[in-house]
Amino acid sequence: MVKGKKIRQKDQPRRVPERTCIACRNKRPKRALKRIVRTPTGEIIVDETGKANGRGAYICARRECWEQALKRGSLARALRATPTAETLEVLRAYAVKLPLETEATETTGASEVMKEAKDGTDSP
Repeated sequence: MVKGKKIRQKDQPRRVPERTCIACRNKRPKRALKRIVRTPTGEIIVDETGKANGRGAYICARRECWEQALKRGSLARALRATPTAETLEVLRAYAVKLPLETEATETTGASEVMKEAKDGTDSP
């Protein structure tokens, strides 16, 4: 046994990381949210992988949350940077492709992530 390393018991459920949406302030599993990143170069991008370097903010995969975050300025506050007009247009175009609220709960996979946490399994 390695000193200082904890071994997870097989009967213990796997911990699911949670993040808070900057628009609606609801906590959800990390996989159910979209991540927006301000890169070290100052560019603001949508991070599909969730692993890009930079300051990140999480938004629900619902169009309403994206519109709210862009309108209220919570995205700029969370990223500590003011997005350019061009960046805002790119983010709005991305938001248009997202499902409405009723569709979002079915397609984000939040229930699947919670089920995996209870079962102790992890999908790739």
